Amino acid sequence: MEAVARLRNYPTSPRKMRLLADLIRGVEVEKALNTLKFSTKDPSVPMEKLLLSAVANWRVKNEGTDVAEANLYVKTIFVDGGRVLKRMRPAPQGRAYRVRKRSNHITIIVDSRNAVAANTNSETQNIQA
Repeated sequence: MEAVARLRNYPTSPRKMRLLADLIRGVEVEKALNTLKFSTKDPSVPMEKLLLSAVANWRVKNEGTDVAEANLYVKTIFVDGGRVLKRMRPAPQGRAYRVRKRSNHITIIVDSRNAVAANTNSETQNIQA
């Protein structure tokens, strides 16, 4: 069973956050946490907290199941653009330049590889029967 965690309106451009998301997509949770922990990029801290939140959500959904035995991995992660704050910056000769302060929304879905394997085995058995 999968678990979802979302972070809304984090004030970093979506392009910068997608660079981190690409690093952990499809990776085991432990490896993803280590990657984010030792990353030099600034948005790695909130993404690490979000991944820990997704693991906690999975733990609540699957009471009695050990996280280490479940072999959790990042099933899906995507970054969408959030609201854009528009500001004006003074420019030469009385003009003004527009500054767009971007934000983003992050969604992480965590799932167990054991559950995925069990589902595919049951589907193949149903097809053969």
